[in-house]
Amino acid sequence: MLLDTYDLTDAGFWARDDAYAILDEIRCEGAVQRHESSQEGPLWAVLTHRESLAVLGDARTYSSQGGSLLGTGYGPPAGAGRMMALSDPPKHRAYRDPVMPFFSARRSGQLEERIRDLTERVVERLLLREKIDFVSDIGAVVPLTVMCDLMGIPDEDRDEVVEMCDQAFLGRNPAERRAAHQRLLPYLLQLAMERKAAPKDDVISALAASLELDEVVLNCDNIIVGGIQTVRHTAAMAMLALVRHPDAWRELDGKADPKVATEELLRWTSVGLHVLRTAKTDVELAGQRIRAGDRVVVWTPGANRDTVVFEDPHRLDLDRHPNRHIAFGWGEHYCIGGPLARTELRVLFTELSRLVAEVEPLGEPEYNSSIINFGLDSFPVRLHRR
Repeated sequence: MLLDTYDLTDAGFWARDDAYAILDEIRCEGAVQRHESSQEGPLWAVLTHRESLAVLGDARTYSSQGGSLLGTGYGPPAGAGRMMALSDPPKHRAYRDPVMPFFSARRSGQLEERIRDLTERVVERLLLREKIDFVSDIGAVVPLTVMCDLMGIPDEDRDEVVEMCDQAFLGRNPAERRAAHQRLLPYLLQLAMERKAAPKDDVISALAASLELDEVVLNCDNIIVGGIQTVRHTAAMAMLALVRHPDAWRELDGKADPKVATEELLRWTSVGLHVLRTAKTDVELAGQRIRAGDRVVVWTPGANRDTVVFEDPHRLDLDRHPNRHIAFGWGEHYCIGGPLARTELRVLFTELSRLVAEVEPLGEPEYNSSIINFGLDSFPVRLHRR
């Protein structure tokens, strides 16, 4: 079996030029396979669209409470059962419902003009420079600003917050990531206490109105880190794809439907590489007998490049429709920030294609070493005005 040779839990695998070709071969050996990871121990790897939906759509059988991500160390996570990403229904709703209005499609629509103005100002400023880093200079700026607005993070703290978020998600090892969370949590606790005493119209206040302080802090940590990093890395990986597919870049300039194109960029990049679940009971999946307590990993690129669902999945097709990707997950834990992320990405690439004729690479992209949000640490480019 190819999974005896290739370790999907090693970020180096996903940086290979032939990673998706190998993944196709692995998938042909079975939709669900036992994977003895050298880094994570025994797992079940879910590699097809159908079986991914079966796992993510069945919270009664597959629990999030034992952890939703690999690469965070062994044992139950500290926030198990006390935060949105690490709780099962019905408790999950107690954490999700208070903040839903801040991330709804309606709220995202209301924020669109601010996002557009911010994006235009950022791009116009960067057009004056000889060299920029797409990851830090563009990819991180809009999601950071919008998320901090929604959370109520003071302007003077934002640079430090994004640095803590970087380390919390992308630190080199579990100890480094834990240390970053331990810096971020006291900061969020201070804000939570302030909002308990004097509520405002922001996410922290909404959570503080109904949750204990420790629950507020844990959920804010989850929301802010995820909200910034997912869009940042999707934007950078999407730009890399467009640089490597110049015909697709040209389509963005008034030819492709921006909403349809955004969905394809989400499918193509699939930066959230995996979702972890733990079987609550014995269950059969694609002919495999999974025992209670077994860890089950949905590999997002496997589902999003499944030939049963996507015609010619290794072609970047900005007109692809329908597009049933699971870049934002599926089921009870479907990404709460999905509508906002879609808006941010759609506006970003609409404005880039309007203002920029060419994105010229000035060096090789530097991949990060994360299987949580797989993306780029750096992508040096020059923007040429249209």
